[in-house]
Formats: sequence, C-alpha cells, structure tokens
Amino acid sequence: MTNAQREAAAATLLVEGAKKGDPRAFDALVRRYRGRIFALALHLSGGEGDADDITQDVFLRAFHSLADFEGRSEFFTWVYRMTVNRALDARRARARRSESSIEQDDPRLERAVQADSGGDPRRAAELRQTYARVLQALDALPPEMCTTVVLVALQGLSNGEAAVVQKCSPGTIAWRLHEARKRLHAALLPRRVIANKPRETSSHLERLLLGAGFPVPE
Repeated sequence: MTNAQREAAAATLLVEGAKKGDPRAFDALVRRYRGRIFALALHLSGGEGDADDITQDVFLRAFHSLADFEGRSEFFTWVYRMTVNRALDARRARARRSESSIEQDDPRLERAVQADSGGDPRRAAELRQTYARVLQALDALPPEMCTTVVLVALQGLSNGEAAVVQKCSPGTIAWRLHEARKRLHAALLPRRVIANKPRETSSHLERLLLGAGFPVPE
C-alpha cells in the first residue's frame, strides 16, 4: 500500500468515526488537512484574513454536511472543492473592490521569502522582487487556470486529483498546465533577459511554477 493509499484509508476511517458522532475523529480530520486548506485558500484569495475565514468556514460546512458526504470522492478532494469555490469568490470580491493582491506585505510573498532566504537580508530583498513578479504573473492567469497551477504545482496534487476537485477531465488539467507554463514563461523571461540574468529559473517558487508537473511547451 502506498503512502497516498494509507492516507486515504486513514481519512476514510476518521470520516466514518465522525459520522458516528465521535468529535475526536472530526478534530483529527481538521488537524490533518487544515494546513493544506489554509495554504490553498491563501494562494487563491491572496489575503491572510480571507484564508483564515475560508478555512474556518470550509470545515464548519464540512462538519454540518458530513452526513451527506457519500464517499464517492476522497474527503480531501471534497473539502478542496469547497475551498476553491470560496477562495475564488473572495478573489472576485477583491477584484471588484479594485484591491491589488500583490502588496509589499502580501502574506504569500512574505512566507515564500522567509522560507527561502535563509535569514540573509540581501537574499530576502532579491527574492522579494522576484517573488512579487512571479505571484503577479500567477494572479494574471484566468481563475480556473490559476487554480489548476496551484493545485498541481504548489499543492502537489496529481492531474487526476485536480480534475476531481475542479470537476473536469484530466486532459483539461493537462492543457491548462501546458498553457499556464507558456504564459508564465512569457511573463517572466523577458524581464530576466533585459536584466542580463540567466534564463534558468532563479528561485524556488519559479521552479515550482515553471517546472514541477508541467509538460514542456512545444
């Protein structure tokens, strides 16, 4: 049995326990998936406050709807789908308010810089500029395409799992990834060429978005 299969089996047992009224079982589900749900909400909504609210709301909805969960998909894809829907609503609301999602204190930016700078202030300053550009390019993608990139490249879902979350075919997921990589390359590479930087990806976030799980554009 693979790690993914063991995780799915453990989650199924917890769901069964929660359905029978064991509060510890649902608490265990929250602990198991909360970090990933928050990260997904943060990447898609762009706001830490929104991500907190979305995470709480998703688990509250899951708790109240647990009796209706029939197990045709895995628990995590069920809550992922709820998270995507809520996060895209928050993103649209932010756009209507004409709020830029990339600010100097953008929590996605600060978390990525903190993780990758190693405490080096000069490196942090360089990464802050690079990551702001990367996130701006990511946010410029159409919402469904951006969601696919986040699910596969940043959350590590397979094309099949992302297809279940987004209610589309794996072929659609593959096409979105293919098109997203071309668009991200087009948005990011000219600036590095102008700055006489190498064409290879220069940051962890860029490597994830332009490399992991992406087919090479023709």
